[in-house]
Amino acid sequence: MIATYITDNFDKAVFLTAAKLGDVVGVSESTVVRFATALGYKGYPEFQAALEEMVRNKLNSLQRMEVTYGRITQTNVLESVLTSDAEKIKDTLENIDGKIFDLAVDTILNAKKIYVIGIRSCAPLASFLAFYLNLIFPDVVLLNTTSSAEVFEQMIRISGDDVIIGISFPRYSMRTLKALEFANSRSAKIISITDSINSPMNLYSSCNLIAKSDMASIVDSLVAPLSVINALIVSLCMRKQDDVTKNLEELEQIWDEYQVYESDELDYAEVDALKYSVNKNNE
Repeated sequence: MIATYITDNFDKAVFLTAAKLGDVVGVSESTVVRFATALGYKGYPEFQAALEEMVRNKLNSLQRMEVTYGRITQTNVLESVLTSDAEKIKDTLENIDGKIFDLAVDTILNAKKIYVIGIRSCAPLASFLAFYLNLIFPDVVLLNTTSSAEVFEQMIRISGDDVIIGISFPRYSMRTLKALEFANSRSAKIISITDSINSPMNLYSSCNLIAKSDMASIVDSLVAPLSVINALIVSLCMRKQDDVTKNLEELEQIWDEYQVYESDELDYAEVDALKYSVNKNNE
């Protein structure tokens, strides 16, 4: 009965505790635990982790939505989502390899040119990372990923002196994987930011930064990857303090000269005037 339910409902079973799975199937929690050990696992958590790896990239959007509706209710959305995000950051902190992180920093520092790629929901992460890398380094390319042809055209001169940072989480992007494969064929250094050691992004990467994500949600939970990216940027800034300071000072002069923020930033006097105007209108 347990095996039949899991086979027919793997997308839901992967998120059930032993007790909950027992309730759904109509058996005791101990029976579920014995089922897992009979299959050769040390316990139900190990079995559940193996099942999670198997289905990680198989859930479509509809299944993800159904799972989300089954996990939380409308009354506790805020608490559930924020708690889940906090747990993923904590889990990432406890499991990420500090030596690999340092290797990633050194690899970027020693690169002649830095490429960054992220597709679909990972595109904002790639854009965020590239924005700050551009403040630190002279040659950063955020790959335009609207088509595979454009990706390869932008990478045509990538070489062994360069590094590419590929960001991908379930459902994994084939375009990102192909970009890393192409970079590997040109002997470029490859850094992956992904969710698991079993991620296909690690096939070509020698430097894997693992950050936990929520593989079953209406929206992708990417707070842990963003925290890792923040740490990466801060570490690079600290190693390149003089260059960063010089670049920022020059940018401030340019912004002032060309009045970049003058018409776009609110000062406190403007805020107070706006509040006064709103209050008067309300009266």
